[in-house]
Amino acid sequence: MTIQHDSGLVLIGHPFSSFCQKVAIALGEHGRAFRYDMLDFGNAVAVAAFAETWPLKRMPVLFDDGRAIFESTIIIEHLDLHATNARRLLPPDPRAALEVRFMDRMFDQYIMTPMQRIVFDVLRPEGERDPRGVVEARALLDTTYAWLEPRLAGRTWAAGDAFSLADCAAAPALFYADWVHRIPETVPLVRQYRARLLARPSVKHVVDQARPHRHLFPLGAPDRD
Repeated sequence: MTIQHDSGLVLIGHPFSSFCQKVAIALGEHGRAFRYDMLDFGNAVAVAAFAETWPLKRMPVLFDDGRAIFESTIIIEHLDLHATNARRLLPPDPRAALEVRFMDRMFDQYIMTPMQRIVFDVLRPEGERDPRGVVEARALLDTTYAWLEPRLAGRTWAAGDAFSLADCAAAPALFYADWVHRIPETVPLVRQYRARLLARPSVKHVVDQARPHRHLFPLGAPDRD
């Protein structure tokens, strides 16, 4: 049985998921009303229905008037194409859009991915853990933090003066990464950028929406943010 949603915007996922937060931030920036259908992975029937819709079983999935859209970046680009207000998360200039897409990829691949590698390792049985992989993930985070520092010089947001797709990716990535592998004092621009993100109304909303689920964080959520 596949999941069916015939009208409006419906986001399938979980408020504590970083990639779901990325899309929810974009929806907030566009001012789009949507329904959040929380996926319960403990419910075998719900998981089977989700797998029929998206065999990879990766959150989120957005239904827009019955059409299923997959992958967070593609979902946000879809929202931009069909935006009902003047707000855009990708600039119309192709060269500027390339910078936004590049920074989006940087946050997803080199902050979000190693952060998740560390978190998911904790969930493995003791004999199946990958300590070397965790060391490599922490090293990649350190390298990416250091790379970001000069890149952010003179910028309010990830790709310049305008909040964009790249910031939708950066907010949950840096939010959780700082919990997992603290952003050091040696990169003050990265720390300041994270603080600006958390103060943004669309980001603050998704952080607050996920607050009741912090007990799910495998490493233990810190008493901050």
